[in-house]
Amino acid sequence: MSSGRPDILFPLFAGLETLAGIGPKTAKLLPALAVERPRDLLFTLPNAVVDRRRRDSLREVSPGMIATVEVTVLRHQPPARKGLPYRVIVEDREIAFQVVFFRGAPKWIEAQLPVGERRLLSGKVEMYDGQYQMPHPDYILPSEEADDLPGFEPVYPLTAGVTQKTMAKASSAALELVPDLQEWIDPALKARETWPDFNAALAQAHRPLSQNEITPTSAARQRLAYDELFAHQVTLALARARVRRGKGRVNEGDGALRSKVLKSLPYRPTGAQVRAMDEIATDMAAPQRMNRLLMGDVGSGKTLVALFALLVAVETGGQGVMMAPTEILARQHLEGLKPLAEAAGVVLELLTGRDKGRSRAEKLAALKRGDIHILVGTHAVFQDDVEFHDLRLSIIDEQHRFGVTQRLALARKGEAVDVLVMTATPIPRSLSLAHYGDMDVSVLDEKPPGRTPVKTALSSIERIDEVVGHLKGAIAQGRQAYWVCPLVEESEVVDMMAAEERFKTLRAAFGEGHVGLVHGQMAAEDKDRTMADFAAGRLSVLVATTVIEVGVNVPNASIMVIERAEHFGLAQLHQLRGRVGRGDVASTCLLLYKPPLTETGRRRLEILRETEDGFRIAEEDLAMRGAGDVLGTAQSGLPRFRVADLERQSALMALAQSDARKLLHDDPTLKTDRGEHVRVLLWLMGKDEAIRLISVG
Repeated sequence: MSSGRPDILFPLFAGLETLAGIGPKTAKLLPALAVERPRDLLFTLPNAVVDRRRRDSLREVSPGMIATVEVTVLRHQPPARKGLPYRVIVEDREIAFQVVFFRGAPKWIEAQLPVGERRLLSGKVEMYDGQYQMPHPDYILPSEEADDLPGFEPVYPLTAGVTQKTMAKASSAALELVPDLQEWIDPALKARETWPDFNAALAQAHRPLSQNEITPTSAARQRLAYDELFAHQVTLALARARVRRGKGRVNEGDGALRSKVLKSLPYRPTGAQVRAMDEIATDMAAPQRMNRLLMGDVGSGKTLVALFALLVAVETGGQGVMMAPTEILARQHLEGLKPLAEAAGVVLELLTGRDKGRSRAEKLAALKRGDIHILVGTHAVFQDDVEFHDLRLSIIDEQHRFGVTQRLALARKGEAVDVLVMTATPIPRSLSLAHYGDMDVSVLDEKPPGRTPVKTALSSIERIDEVVGHLKGAIAQGRQAYWVCPLVEESEVVDMMAAEERFKTLRAAFGEGHVGLVHGQMAAEDKDRTMADFAAGRLSVLVATTVIEVGVNVPNASIMVIERAEHFGLAQLHQLRGRVGRGDVASTCLLLYKPPLTETGRRRLEILRETEDGFRIAEEDLAMRGAGDVLGTAQSGLPRFRVADLERQSALMALAQSDARKLLHDDPTLKTDRGEHVRVLLWLMGKDEAIRLISVG
């Protein structure tokens, strides 16, 4: 089979004007609904259904509902004066009622409802002065056209200039183009779930025969959601296979360095840490390349797990690298790891964009000789002149900024390098499967001993003077505080101005030299200098925009004030709160909001007050905001699903993942009959990237 799109699918990928009833004008409007080809219409499903089944009389339905009845037209009552409605008296099998028009030319109304004729009316029923009436019916049809009205009418999502009629017509035309496709779902699974065939599922989803048929749990919709999720998981499984196919190296350490570090620790690792360390060591010892995600909540002890992975690489005679997104974080990793590495007698160095000239040249030479065992750095470690003596493990921190494509690029940097990715953003299971389905996942879901719980309180911004008063008292006792300024809008400049204003008022309150400011528009050196002053205790209050969200570690800082907290996402608030509670003193997070709060705003802040469990917070966040927002779709490479619902169908996603992995285990190049059918599904779902992965394979 060629690696190009199969001929049978061509009509589905043609221009929209090829569909009956779609002219150039409508074709320009549909992309607003993300419809650019006939194929997109297939997966743009109705989101409601109107019951237009025939009734004998309006009496059978309650006011406010839709009724469809056949009537005889008795007489017309034109308005006595301008501005009053036009009424037509009609009679169904049991009662007479009024059809009311608040607008519409009398001539048109007379032509639609000639006296003495029979008509089929369908519209909303209302009660007025004890009388039934139907204002502006949706349909007025002569009896011979009555059969054109379906018993259940699908309701499609719309955009300006596109009507229900257009959508219904266009989707019917698109359905006509669907060829007979061979089944790609595992037959045993399909039988167990009693799912219909693909074509039947599309027909049912577009022509629902009851309210039940438009729910996500209906068999047709489940099947189509599964097709989407399965195509996505096959793509991720192909990416995973590609990484694993790159020959790995067996990295099996003797445990000597790790046991030295364990002896030097003042506490014992948590059960979750031990489990993650074992999973990673097992992966590294296998001949395939490791491709693992380490997901842990704020303060769950990822750094120690990362160090143990790096030590495995060093025990085997190799090197490890750990990459952080910012210099601040890279320095922090260095501070956290250095004492532990020293206990094991391991050489650890930092490389950032700031290393210039001679010092940089010396570091690079030592790295190439193998004198540096572990390198910590920013993206600078990616530059071409950075050469390792024998790199065995790459660790990337804070990774949901990368999609699958960047992960594949990273894997190419070293020959057969094991990859471990760390994220401090707890992600609900369904999302982690959607986004990291190509990876194996370790989860740290316990807090190490010694983290003090953080007390979270809500307060109106109107009481800001009291807040500043309390803060003065705390600072007099030697405490330190973060003050996070609101996200005004998408503009960093406006955020910066707000931060500068707050900085001025707090500096006036606490005196010169006690308050620092960091925001996204500052030069990196100035930002780092201020952070260093705060970390060293030279500043008492740090005013910041959200640049401090990830990973900053100042154990003495025990107060976090977040201004206009209602503007932040749940996960972001949780991350910010995680900056305090790192020392042994009781910590507080104060959420300042501007009343009145919306229902969701209040709910969001209350969840934070109730729990410190990042995974529970992430589930709530997903339920409240939807998948794209939680990961930040634009930068996450998260696919947009048209039918599947990540919040409610995580079990289907898990099923799709295990099925995709099993399929590729049994048929790595998709050459069997089912494999060929799955290729067609990949083309149909626009997974061209996946096809490329098979063809290069």
